[in-house]
Formats: sequence, C-alpha cells, structure tokens
Amino acid sequence: MADLNKKALVELVAEKQGLTKKAATEIYDLVVAEMTKTLKKGGTVDVPSFGKFVVKKRKARTGINPSSGEKIKIPASKVPGFKPAKALKEAIKK
Repeated sequence: MADLNKKALVELVAEKQGLTKKAATEIYDLVVAEMTKTLKKGGTVDVPSFGKFVVKKRKARTGINPSSGEKIKIPASKVPGFKPAKALKEAIKK
C-alpha cells in the first residue's frame, strides 16, 4: 500500500504537468495556505468529488485527568473536520 505525502504529491504534479519541483512545491504551499486561511475565517473548503473541509465547534466540557483522577474544565474550541464526498466513498468501496 502506497502512502501519499507532500513530497510524493509535489513530484507527481511536477511530472504530470511538466513543472519543476520548486514550482510544484509553491503551488502546493499556496493551496494549503489558502485552505487554511479559509477555514481559519470559519469558511468551508469544498473539493468536488473528494469532500468538504469544515470547522466544527466543540462545547466546553468537564474532563478527568487520567493520572490524578481530578476533574478539569476543558474550554470550548474549534477543530477541523472532513466530510467525504459521495464519489470518494464509492471509489473506496470498490
């Protein structure tokens, strides 16, 4: 099973589009930065046939410190989430 990481994506884009690795890296970095900026502002990033990245809000809650057993307050926070597209779900099933 092959994994796909930044280096592999950059090499793939460079090869398929006839770009240098430096140019492909700049494109990758730009896309990731814009996606991050959009999510940071509370927006969503919709990649057709792949899925939608969203920001989810977690409510404040009470937790337990596993080492001491003491109750602690966990503040509300925002976390990234991903909803896969139907096309992606179908492609993985096959």
